[in-house]
Amino acid sequence: MSLQVALCQLRPVLGDAAQNLAAHHAWLDRALEANAQLVIFPELSLHGYFLRDLTQDVALPIEHQLIQDLVARSRDCSIVFGFVEESADHRFYNTVVFAEDGKILHAHRKVHLPDYGIFEEGRYFAAGDSIDVVQSKHGRFGLMICEDAWHLSTGWLQFIQGSDALILPSASPARGIDTADSEMSSQESWNTLVKAHALFFQSWVLHCNRVGFEDGAMFWGGSSVLDPFGEHLAVAGQEEELLLASMELGPLRRARMATPLRRDAKPELIRRHLARILNDPDATAIQREDSGPISQDEPEADHPSP
Repeated sequence: MSLQVALCQLRPVLGDAAQNLAAHHAWLDRALEANAQLVIFPELSLHGYFLRDLTQDVALPIEHQLIQDLVARSRDCSIVFGFVEESADHRFYNTVVFAEDGKILHAHRKVHLPDYGIFEEGRYFAAGDSIDVVQSKHGRFGLMICEDAWHLSTGWLQFIQGSDALILPSASPARGIDTADSEMSSQESWNTLVKAHALFFQSWVLHCNRVGFEDGAMFWGGSSVLDPFGEHLAVAGQEEELLLASMELGPLRRARMATPLRRDAKPELIRRHLARILNDPDATAIQREDSGPISQDEPEADHPSP
């Protein structure tokens, strides 16, 4: 048993949903010609990323005809795509939709909104408040959007809910391109991140990044498919590309038989500790078993930011 997947590493046009919709249809045609059963697009694929003050102008309710037009294509194959969603109470979300058999199975609203460096999502978007899995005819999938993956609790919550594959659309700009390394620092960090998700959550990882330029930023692509052992099955370059891969049942079964991490997880233990920490402010203090709290005079460990 296998699942043919296609990652559409495209170059969205900023703010032009109609043109991007036409591009989605063209990419879907290419993916179907390659017998793809699951087709994945990057974060905000219908709208582009650095929208800023355009966010409210381009936002669409999930019932909008443009969205439903694309959902209708899921009668041919399952589809994951991203757009700016306007809720009924006029909040705006960075949303990814999983559509199948002509209907929406799930819409994931980005939970972790980056608001540092060149990122300003917290200024324009509301944060999602749920982390769920999608039961598809192809299996159980966890959805996360870009920054969500940098918080490992996102993937773990989906793992203990039974996900077998993590779908990760992103819009990651290139950073660290002035270094002497063969890889950009952003690319190196992402490669480490997706490998960690595959290994520790014993899951397929389908990471679909975008390419192109917006507002002086370059998006580096590098979309990839990893098996549950953290091995890359397919990796894209830095230009538009249709990345194809076949997901087999065997690697997932072998990984979970070799190391039964889901069986040995302790969600109830974690729930109790979180409840204690959230209800007791003193419980969040860093303690030493032998000498109590760390002295204010002692230097803190240096933790590099991602």
